[in-house]
Amino acid sequence: MKTNRLHALTARTKQTVLSTLTAAMLKAVGQALFSTGLQNPKFTAEEKQEQDYEIRTYHATNWVSTTLSGMQWDAAMNAGFRRLFNYIQGNNNNKVKVEMTAPVSCRVDPGAGPACESQFTVSFYIPEEHQDNPPEPSDPEVFVEHRKEFTAYVRTYGGFSNEKMKREELLKLLESLQRDGVQYVDKPFYAAGYDSPFKLTNRRNEVWVLKQEPV
Repeated sequence: MKTNRLHALTARTKQTVLSTLTAAMLKAVGQALFSTGLQNPKFTAEEKQEQDYEIRTYHATNWVSTTLSGMQWDAAMNAGFRRLFNYIQGNNNNKVKVEMTAPVSCRVDPGAGPACESQFTVSFYIPEEHQDNPPEPSDPEVFVEHRKEFTAYVRTYGGFSNEKMKREELLKLLESLQRDGVQYVDKPFYAAGYDSPFKLTNRRNEVWVLKQEPV
């Protein structure tokens, strides 16, 4: 009888532990896979007449970033994402887990020519609770980046984005800016993604071009 009660108690304990672990894992995976409910960096949107892009001024904030060199935008994004995901899962000096945020941004510093490598800086926005004192990365290839306030022209598009789509949408944004006669910075430029491959509908992607500030 005692043996049966012990087995039942052990089974219940195991089930409780598994349920707790499963809930924690599902939360982490869910946050990584879907942008719904995730913290976003704050910005102020300007009122405008144009319908094909927005003008946003992002507040000064801290991001966690990693820089890679290469020829392929998508490959750099994937490698950078893995480094940063390890950071938020506890690969930092405080060994703390950091909530997933959106978007994942990628700054592109183009190479000097078509056969030259570009630099890609992939970044996660650091959530509000860690903004004042971000955990220091353990990986020497990951760093905390302080972004000063900046203004960007932003074009939003849907679907499953890839390098070809990013370049096409960037070209459309540049054509719109030239049409409107606004001053902008040629490079660097940014791409931003809000969703994982597991989200099938209502996907959100963006390209950002920085506003040329007066000297």
